[in-house]
Amino acid sequence: MKYRVGEPVMVADRAHHGHHRTPLYIKGKAGRIERVHAAFRNPETRAYGDDGLPEVRLYLVSFARSELWPDAGAGAGYRLYVDVFEHWLEEAK
Repeated sequence: MKYRVGEPVMVADRAHHGHHRTPLYIKGKAGRIERVHAAFRNPETRAYGDDGLPEVRLYLVSFARSELWPDAGAGAGYRLYVDVFEHWLEEAK
């Protein structure tokens, strides 16, 4: 396990063609690890017939709404929760 609950992280902002499970609107954004899930076969490679191994850890990451949508106005104090695979996460800067 690379990250722990409460730890700040950044979502990698890199191009990726084809199937992936990381929403565009969280790429390059700062979040916080809320839960560490189990490791699962990688759906990004399984989508193309690979076995998805080695397994990849999945994390529940929360984002301040204002981090994702600074101009959103009402509800700026809310948080959005997204499951993100470890290979999309980086240490917060």
